[in-house]
Amino acid sequence: MILAIQKNLERGVKLLELISNNDYTDTSAAPYHSSIGGHIRHILDVFDCIFDGLETKKVDLSLRKRNVLVEQSRKEGIAYFNKISNQLNSIKDLDFNTIVEVTDDLGLGFLTYNYTLASALIQAHSHAIHHYASIGYIISHLGIDLPDEDFGFNPTTPKKRIAN
Repeated sequence: MILAIQKNLERGVKLLELISNNDYTDTSAAPYHSSIGGHIRHILDVFDCIFDGLETKKVDLSLRKRNVLVEQSRKEGIAYFNKISNQLNSIKDLDFNTIVEVTDDLGLGFLTYNYTLASALIQAHSHAIHHYASIGYIISHLGIDLPDEDFGFNPTTPKKRIAN
């Protein structure tokens, strides 16, 4: 599981290495006018919340740090990816069946439920893929090629390839 998550996060690093800081912060794509940097920061904040709650086994997904510098600087985005990847590597020997309380506000107030550590990480992984799809829309709008043909696709999604 850790290897799969790290490989997916490496896709984000690869993208950031290919684009300019102007592309990273561009908010011209309608209808949401979000930036690649905003999505990257959000993706990594979810992982960060999990790591922040590991010691107490209480993960609060509403306590995202929302570091604006990560949204504005590719360099900071890459550093955040590296931090999360190092943290993933440091937990590879933990018991992923450990129960953690996960709290979030789903729109009608805060809810707390028990997850396994594995399920929290899998959710963060799937969440990252979902946001990569949104980033794919933005980079298409900007005229940038996807960093690889699977960027933003869940591994279980059937792929329709367009013939040249």
